[in-house]
Amino acid sequence: MLEKVVIANRGEIGLRILRACRELGIKTVAAHSTVDRDLKHVRLADESVCIGPPPSAESYLNIPAIISVAEVTDAVGIHPGYGFLSENADFAERVERSGFVFIGPRAETIRLMGDKVSAITMMKKAGVPCVPGSDGPVGDDPDQTLRIARDIGYPVIIKASGGGGGRGMRVVHAEASLLTAISLTKAEAGAAFGNETVYIEKYLEHPRHIEFQVLADQHGNAIHLGERDCSMQRRHQKVVEESPAPGITAEQRNRMGELCARACREIGYHGAGTFEFLYENGEFYFIEMNTRIQVEHPVTEMVTGIDIVKQQLLIASGEVLSYRQQDVTMTGHAIECRLNAEDARTFMPCPGKITQYHPPGGPGIRVDSHIYNGYTVPPYYDSMIGKLIAHGETRASALARMRNALVEIVIDGIKTNIMLHRDICDDAAFAAGGTNIHYLEKKLGL
Repeated sequence: MLEKVVIANRGEIGLRILRACRELGIKTVAAHSTVDRDLKHVRLADESVCIGPPPSAESYLNIPAIISVAEVTDAVGIHPGYGFLSENADFAERVERSGFVFIGPRAETIRLMGDKVSAITMMKKAGVPCVPGSDGPVGDDPDQTLRIARDIGYPVIIKASGGGGGRGMRVVHAEASLLTAISLTKAEAGAAFGNETVYIEKYLEHPRHIEFQVLADQHGNAIHLGERDCSMQRRHQKVVEESPAPGITAEQRNRMGELCARACREIGYHGAGTFEFLYENGEFYFIEMNTRIQVEHPVTEMVTGIDIVKQQLLIASGEVLSYRQQDVTMTGHAIECRLNAEDARTFMPCPGKITQYHPPGGPGIRVDSHIYNGYTVPPYYDSMIGKLIAHGETRASALARMRNALVEIVIDGIKTNIMLHRDICDDAAFAAGGTNIHYLEKKLGL
């Protein structure tokens, strides 16, 4: 077992990692910026070390500073959480070269799956269904590029190979716009990701976003924990997630989940990961793999009873996966609402001091959050301040509990998106289940 772990992140995921470590008897070191000295997990950790000023580039993205924390505290492993350096292959490599355990997959695996072109190629080899596309990067021959797009059929979407988070994508509806769109996307990708490589895919017009959670150890064992529906999105950013996905049959779940687990075994993956798919007309199409813990992991934990963060720590310790596929059962339904410090109408971040905080409670309610009365939300980081999760025997009961929790929760002193979540949960189409990824934006008139 890892004896001491550096938590190289902040906010609710920092606290989530600390709790998992404590359950396993692992000592913790909180690496934090100057503005985050009063974060809950920083206060609760066995040790804490300041790694720099508030800007991420000078603290949470400062690789030498984070590795130095492990050195000076005699830690064994580093948990990157999500965001920041969690999918940075160079960071994972430098952690390992420095003699520490990176709590995640190997650097070469992160590189393989972080490049969407190589990821799609590998998934096709593993038999995972993919979106019809260019089967590789777009070349310099414009005539060939035009032929590829014609064969795929318009509309198509241009994607940056190194993109993510909804960036580096452009939809093209007509051939006349294709080459210009490719040039613009290449320029943007080079500036944003340091990689100008782009590829073409068929643009699915009314898909849902379905993803499969996997766990794999260092001994060739891999399982899936079912699927999540993350279709309620705004500008490619998830707002509400749930598990299981409405309308997905047990046969579909088992077939796709086993394909994902098999792909893990073939690429030698270890740790927690997520295979993301677009789902339309009964068919799944792979789009990318996230080689880290996901923000929405609690809904899977609630329906399976498996602590995914603890599993990350156990796998990184070299333990054999303690679950077999037949041990995994999905009980009931869970829904998660991401709570952001932002204006519910304009979506502008609204940092500031929380003057009153009252979390909801009752059967099936879970709150993952680092905030407290008097906590000041800083302006330097993502606006998410917590996650509200409701679990019930059925989707209807989970939704009813979520509605109650959204009425009961109190966060004063700052603006939040709680009213948006109340509106979503009262929406008839969402209540029926199965809305596509464009539904929320159309509802909001965006």
